[in-house]
Amino acid sequence: MPTPYVGRFRGRVEERWAPSGGVCMGSGTENVLDLLTFLLLRARVRTPSLGEFSSFVARTNTCGELRSSHLGQEVTLCGWIQYRRLHRQNTFLVLRDFHGLVQVVIPQDESAASVKKILCEAPVESVVQVSGTVISRPPGQENPKMPTGEIEIKVKTAELLNSCKKLPFEIKDFVKKTEALRLQYRYLDLRSFQMQYNLRLRSQMVMKMREYLCNLHGFVDIETPTLFKRTPGGAKEFVIPSREPGKFYVLPQSPQQFKQLLMVGGLDRYFQVARCYRDEGSRPDRQPEFTQIDIEMSFVDQTGIQSLIEGLLQYSWPSDRDPVVVPFPSMTFAEALASYGTDKPDTRFGMKIVDISNVFRNTEVRFLQDALSKPQGTVKAICIPEGAKYLKRKEIESIRKLAADHFNQEVLPIFLKANQNWNSPVAKFIMEEERLELIRLMEIHEEDVVLLTAGEHRKACSLLGKLRLECADLLEARGVVLRDPALFSFLWVVDFPLFLPKEENPRELESAHHPFTAPHPSDIQLLYTEPEKVRSQHYDLVLNGSEIGGGSIRIHNAELQRYVLAALLKEDVKLLSHLLQALDSGAPPHGGIALGLDRLICLVTGAPSIRDVIAFPKSFRGHDLMSNAPDSIPPEELKPYHIQGIIGLLQPDTSDRSERLDIAHHHESAELCYHHCIGFKPLHRDSHLLFSKIITNSILLSNHAAFTNYDSTLRTVTGQRPGISLMPLSTPFKRFMV
Repeated sequence: MPTPYVGRFRGRVEERWAPSGGVCMGSGTENVLDLLTFLLLRARVRTPSLGEFSSFVARTNTCGELRSSHLGQEVTLCGWIQYRRLHRQNTFLVLRDFHGLVQVVIPQDESAASVKKILCEAPVESVVQVSGTVISRPPGQENPKMPTGEIEIKVKTAELLNSCKKLPFEIKDFVKKTEALRLQYRYLDLRSFQMQYNLRLRSQMVMKMREYLCNLHGFVDIETPTLFKRTPGGAKEFVIPSREPGKFYVLPQSPQQFKQLLMVGGLDRYFQVARCYRDEGSRPDRQPEFTQIDIEMSFVDQTGIQSLIEGLLQYSWPSDRDPVVVPFPSMTFAEALASYGTDKPDTRFGMKIVDISNVFRNTEVRFLQDALSKPQGTVKAICIPEGAKYLKRKEIESIRKLAADHFNQEVLPIFLKANQNWNSPVAKFIMEEERLELIRLMEIHEEDVVLLTAGEHRKACSLLGKLRLECADLLEARGVVLRDPALFSFLWVVDFPLFLPKEENPRELESAHHPFTAPHPSDIQLLYTEPEKVRSQHYDLVLNGSEIGGGSIRIHNAELQRYVLAALLKEDVKLLSHLLQALDSGAPPHGGIALGLDRLICLVTGAPSIRDVIAFPKSFRGHDLMSNAPDSIPPEELKPYHIQGIIGLLQPDTSDRSERLDIAHHHESAELCYHHCIGFKPLHRDSHLLFSKIITNSILLSNHAAFTNYDSTLRTVTGQRPGISLMPLSTPFKRFMV
């Protein structure tokens, strides 16, 4: 009998027929593609049925799968005791596993005495194995809220597999627990249904992605090294000491260079579920170690990468969500900034930024006149629907304070009702014709509030973009539905600038993405005259206001890459000599993308933090609260790495005890440091330093100014005159590297 299979070639889907166990044959290269695709599809991994969840183990079924169709069957279940209740005739307990709950009934007759003793004396959350018969619940005792609520298990035998001591919290989703407690006892938190759901959904989506990339489109799953070398630009890297004095590995921020080298090596379709590392402050959507779906292709353009990712997400999207509609809309970086004030706009709701400069060209308001007289000066505004109804006076004042404190800009609230123009004295100087034109241009209704600001284009847009999200939060807190949590709004953002001015020195440039991103073909000549105006072939994928992916077409010409690194970015090309040599060895045109898996799953599940979709995440400060990592290492184990340990208790000459470096054992605020001693003089004791063990790569000072007073002391104590430099760390701490 013929065997159907699906072939997907060059963007089209074909159903072909082959003799059983064989392959239909075409001609030329397509024969090879057909054969390869058929063999790959034969190896596709399918989703296991419920019965297969119990293969190879002692149980016959999972707790959550039993239904009325199983009545009369003899089953064996394994799980945790969720809770227990006593009845005049019987004792009931609820058994839980990853799949759900089921009620177990223990008869009161003497034949069940041993079973009753085991199950009644076992503490809650003990692990048990029970065997019995699936029976119907008595009429009126069904529980429609439980999927297994029509049946129960009449137990015959039971075995206590492991008893449980008293736990720090109950394993119930409705029990409130602090995040610190959840992270400290993560192995218990993982038992919750929400964590089980999140991690299993993550696994299913990753498997579907592998299937789509490897089985349907011929990608090769390749692991790249974790120990690498320092690279220019990008985020801060974790440094790993080696056994060679003065030499270090770093943990890669991404497999960027390796995947480009794979393209040079002819592996023209690469894919990896890659672990990446960045030594940055933790935020709700950041972790020091994270996972990305890393992809690179040869002979591809931006459209090809975008089509691949749209198909990948459509294929791997959970079946219980609304299907993904492709193609995704696209927007340039300039359009995103002008309309939403950000390069990752949440397009689920309106409140777009409107340029109202022309309305006030002839205004008498000095604040607006001054702004419009400057280069790039504009007047911008957003309209808050029914803001007069929902926003209180203190919230308007809070918005204005936010603008002043964080953006150094004035924001004017304007209302249609004259008596509500509080703290906006400029509003009364707005002429009637300007007011009418503003109403027409922004489609303002009676209860709306307009937030107006003036200044340089980018700064004004960034401010209003921030206020747009702040106001959305305030309105939703009042019950207004703006952002539908069930809606997934994808957006491509393209045409980013290739370079940005450095914050510390605006005359110098840094890469907006990374130094390997290719310039836009139309802007090549500007590289040599006005590089700050060059657009890049970089693209970001945004979902509901969060960046979930980013990539670019790469520079594959060694001469152009060397010019960008040396002439424009002022980087040491020796650090990338291996890559430049590879590009000179017949590198094909190539491009790629990386999807942030943690962030994507976080959005799909609706979790409040990516820590809720990672099995063992780090805390906000980058610590593992369960194992107390990072931890100290015995001196004898540090010796091969030429590292000498110190814990510094540094007491500046001040009465303010907050300006004190107090490194406490097992405390979340503790920061550890390593001092790489190569040819250093022996360390001496000093009244200001308590030497013990060392625990990180740096010593942290709570007060930047305090360093000046202790610079000479530290140099004297370490016996090291040169080589100590001060570099900023996140406030309120400062780091100096030795």
